[in-house]
Amino acid sequence: MSCGARLAPFDIAELREITSYDELELDTLGDRKTALFLIMSDTDATFNFLISMVYSQLFNLLCEKADDVYGGRLPVHVRCIIDETANIGQIPNLEKLVATIRSREISACLFLQAKSQLKAIYKDNTDTIIGNMDSQLFLGGTEPTTLKDLSQFLGKETIDMYNTGENRGNNPSYSMNYQKSGKDLMTVDEIAVMDGDKCILQLRGVRPFLSDKYDVTQHPLYKETGEYDERNKLDIQQFVHQNLKLKKGEMFDVIRI
Repeated sequence: MSCGARLAPFDIAELREITSYDELELDTLGDRKTALFLIMSDTDATFNFLISMVYSQLFNLLCEKADDVYGGRLPVHVRCIIDETANIGQIPNLEKLVATIRSREISACLFLQAKSQLKAIYKDNTDTIIGNMDSQLFLGGTEPTTLKDLSQFLGKETIDMYNTGENRGNNPSYSMNYQKSGKDLMTVDEIAVMDGDKCILQLRGVRPFLSDKYDVTQHPLYKETGEYDERNKLDIQQFVHQNLKLKKGEMFDVIRI
C-alpha cells in the first residue's frame, strides 16, 4: 500500500513521459558556467518530489564526477539556491551531503521562513544540517524557536550597573555600589521588532553582526532585470519543449501506434 501511494503520481501519462528520458545533463553543470532553473508551483505540492529527486541526483552525480574526473574538485563552482526549501520535500541524506559537497566545489543555500520548517522535515538531523552551514542570514521574522536560538547564538554583552542608596533618618547616610553584569546582546523581543531594513549575518569564524540589507536597485545590472523593465522578463514558454534528444550511440525503442 505504501509503495502504491508513493508511485501514484506516475499514473499521470505526462509525468511518465517527462521522466522516461533525461535531457538535464546534471553531471555537466560543473564543467562550464550553466544556469539551471527548477520551477514548481508554490501552491500545489503534488509534484514537489520531482525537485527533491533532481537535487538528490545532482549532488550524487557531481560528487562522483569531481572524484573520478577532476581529482576531487569541480572546475566550476556549483551553487544551489534552494528557495522554499520546506516546500520541495525531503532531500535524501541531506545531512550527509552538506558535509561532503563543499570539498567538491558545490554549495547549497537553503531558504526558509523559520527553522521549525526544517525540523518538521528532517527531524533529528536538523542541527547537523545547520551546523554544516558556514553562514546564516536572518532577514526578520517572529517564529519563537528561531528567535530564541538566534538570541542565544548572539551571546551576551557586558553592562555597568550603579546602585545608590540614601538614608535620611537621624543618622543620614549615602552609599553607591558599582558592578559589571551580563545582558543578552539582543533579546527575543528586540529581534522580533528588528528594523525591516536590517539583517543579522552569522559567519563562521567571526562574531555575528547587524547589517543593512542590500538595496538591489543600486546594483549595476539592475536595469537588466524584469523588475526594472517588463521587456527584460524571461519568456519561459520559448524554452519549454518535450522533444527527445538522443546522444550518439544511445539505444532506444521505437513504438508505432
